[in-house]
Amino acid sequence: MKKIFIGTLFLSVLLTSCVSNKKYADLESQHNKTKQDLVDTKAELQSCLVDKDHLMEKNKSLEADKARSIQQVENLTVLTQSSSDNIKEVIAQLSEKDKYINGVRDAMTKKDSINLALAFQLKKDLAKGIQDEDIQIDVEKTVVYISIADKMLFKSGSSTVSDRAKEVLGKVATVVNSKPEMEVQVEGYTDNVPINTDCMKDNWDLSVARATSVVRVLQNDFAVDSGRLIAAGRSEYVPLASNDTAEGRSTNRRTRIVILPKLEEFFDILEQKPE
Repeated sequence: MKKIFIGTLFLSVLLTSCVSNKKYADLESQHNKTKQDLVDTKAELQSCLVDKDHLMEKNKSLEADKARSIQQVENLTVLTQSSSDNIKEVIAQLSEKDKYINGVRDAMTKKDSINLALAFQLKKDLAKGIQDEDIQIDVEKTVVYISIADKMLFKSGSSTVSDRAKEVLGKVATVVNSKPEMEVQVEGYTDNVPINTDCMKDNWDLSVARATSVVRVLQNDFAVDSGRLIAAGRSEYVPLASNDTAEGRSTNRRTRIVILPKLEEFFDILEQKPE
């Protein structure tokens, strides 16, 4: 009986020892697994922290991009408004300039109409009893040109106006006096044949003297306002034809009467503000 008890006791201890070793092994295995899980979790946590830092940096970059985009939109809005204002201002200025240009154009058209009527009246009056080849009347832009051959006005080398020429100048003066807003410029031209007399040193003297003689006739004989008269000499330097022939020299010897708007009136038109 004693042997049986001892045997049973030994077996119980043995079995108990075996169960404890198994639990220990299981616990150790579970511990090792837990340690590995902890290591893995720490690794994942570290990876998450790295991803977090990366995402935070990316978020900062996106926020900066957003701020720049908002600023660009604001700047574009301001620029668009400014451009719109500038466009409106340019359109307004162009409109004012159009009014101004139209005003000048209307004034020039009026001057053209006046000059055409003036030229028509001159041609009508001067055609009576006067050869066409001795007088030529042209209208260019706002100016009337009356070119009179010297053979009608003066004797060769002389600046004295002939009686027959005064008849022509009287008709010119009648038309000129009807247009007090116009100026009258008398220009003398010669050929290239030199002249040197006690009274005339050269063709400059002759051209100026002839222009002055015509101006005096218009002023003294026909009461053209002296403030409207201009005397100018061009000598031989603006020829219409070659001076190599007698016919060409005859063409170049001429006096031209220019009827034109007063310069101050023209500049007044230019300085007018558009209405």
